[in-house]
Amino acid sequence: MKMLINVAETVVADALRGMAAAHPELTVDVENRVIVRRDAPVAGKVGLVSGGGSGHEPLHGGFVGPGMLSAACPGEVFTSPVPDQMVRAAAAVDSGAGVLFIVKNYTGDVLNFNMAAELAEDEGVQIAKVLVDDDVAVTDSLYTAGRRGTGATLFVEKIAGAAAEEGRPLERVEALARQVNENSRSFGVALSACATPAKGSPTFDLPPGELELGVGIHGEPGRERRAMMTSREIADFSVNAILEDMNPRNPVLVLVNGMGATPLLELYGFNAEVQRVLIDRGVPVARTLVGNYVTSLDMAGASVTLCQVDEDLLRLWDAPVRTAGLRWGM
Repeated sequence: MKMLINVAETVVADALRGMAAAHPELTVDVENRVIVRRDAPVAGKVGLVSGGGSGHEPLHGGFVGPGMLSAACPGEVFTSPVPDQMVRAAAAVDSGAGVLFIVKNYTGDVLNFNMAAELAEDEGVQIAKVLVDDDVAVTDSLYTAGRRGTGATLFVEKIAGAAAEEGRPLERVEALARQVNENSRSFGVALSACATPAKGSPTFDLPPGELELGVGIHGEPGRERRAMMTSREIADFSVNAILEDMNPRNPVLVLVNGMGATPLLELYGFNAEVQRVLIDRGVPVARTLVGNYVTSLDMAGASVTLCQVDEDLLRLWDAPVRTAGLRWGM
């Protein structure tokens, strides 16, 4: 597989150096692997810290900035960051109002964020944690006990980030983040496998005429493999899988997310089919976001995330945000 890299060992460091050059509004510590909004800590504001393995960009570093995360901790590709990174990030963004850790449900992330929370609290930082586990495809996987954390991470980080920007206290920001996660469900589909820089070849075998229904963002197996389906058929399967697990009583936010290698031409076409299914099922749509936000390196495919929202959550979603990967209203 051809890749635009120097050597596999420096991929993350090289990307962080490039991010620092492109975004002077961020403080990027390449050596210690921490990305912080340059104006942190903001007086009286709850700090939001997230992180995870690299390869899912713009998640999480691309979501650092006003209206979203205060800091992010990138690990090696598909590998959890270490507790020292999270402790540094928490110290950098703590204004005295506390720090919320937003953690995707992968075993390494959970263990390391839990350890970091204990260490940060020993240093006098008040920590709260929220676990994101929105994937309906499988209950347990190669990386998790329970459901995987996927596209809902964006909804949690955006809505909790807006609440923190308003000056809401830590316990309220935490409660909102939990509410968003509980109101969200996701389902992903892979059309091709991804290739990590270290391996240099596809991480799993997916024959050209097949697709993986319910794939994870590291290429973990989903529910089943089938012969290639049309966009319409994939939308029917994906949205119905989500709606089997949730019964929205309010309008929903819709995220049609590319896995990294699927062009917008296809994603917008897929979104048209997702919207069709939601209309047919009587589910009102409040807002829709289409693009590559929670990716899996160069995997072809897409995921759908729905989040049921009330007026407060929708207002927080619409609130201004200015990050490398998401921005509006500023």
